Amino acid sequence: MTTEEIEITQTRQWIEQVIVELNFCPFAKKELINNTIHYYLSEQKKLKLALAEVFEQCLYLKNNPQIETSLIIYNQGFKSFEQYLELVDYANELLFDSEFEGGFQLASFHPDYYFDGADMDDAENYTNRSPYPVIHLLREESLTRVLSTYKNPENIPENNMALAQEKGSNFFEQILKNIKNS
Repeated sequence: MTTEEIEITQTRQWIEQVIVELNFCPFAKKELINNTIHYYLSEQKKLKLALAEVFEQCLYLKNNPQIETSLIIYNQGFKSFEQYLELVDYANELLFDSEFEGGFQLASFHPDYYFDGADMDDAENYTNRSPYPVIHLLREESLTRVLSTYKNPENIPENNMALAQEKGSNFFEQILKNIKNS
């Protein structure tokens, strides 16, 4: 396997073992099974170039309606959580200022993700921790449609945090370690 194939495979394993198996996103399983997730590996380290790729991935989704969502996986850059958050902020601005406002929204995942006010080692942070920095582009229309059929979607984040606390940080650390070593 090439390095690119390994990193995409590891990201897919994380989706399977954490996001789907623990039902952190009750909508991800369908997209995984239907193979409608696009994995894009970015080697960008510079903000401006990474933002250009976010824009390109929005165009890709716009031009490929059979693909439901895109994961931009940063294997080289944005390893610092603070730099990554800056990228996410600018990417959200890009969507707001572009033709994609209302069409797409972002979800963010990072190996060092932590919620404001949480300790770095709190298990709840693992709801957004991934093997690599990832920007997840979602179709807003699809998200709205799916959320309308889900009972109490506003409880999803709290339920995920409670499950993460129940499982504990060691559980998630082991999964991520196993994925990175596979």
